[in-house]
Amino acid sequence: MATGWAGEGAVQQQIDATVKDGIARARSRLPSGAGLERCEACDAPIPEGRRKAVPGVRLCVACQEAQDAEEAAFTGYNRRGSKDSQLR
Repeated sequence: MATGWAGEGAVQQQIDATVKDGIARARSRLPSGAGLERCEACDAPIPEGRRKAVPGVRLCVACQEAQDAEEAAFTGYNRRGSKDSQLR
């Protein structure tokens, strides 16, 4: 049953799009290729255990934590504020 301007299944389509965007963003952040022995940001050595645990690692723990904190502050696209999200 469609109400207002929203088409049939519009809410589910928006949920699916949000999940798809989240998966794509997570996959784009995964490291790939050969890992480094030294951090590309600060040139500190990357411990062997970290290189084994995270294939393709490019940052030391401290730089990775700083990058993760920076990314956490960025929330991405605000679907609630989007004109298309006003499904009533």
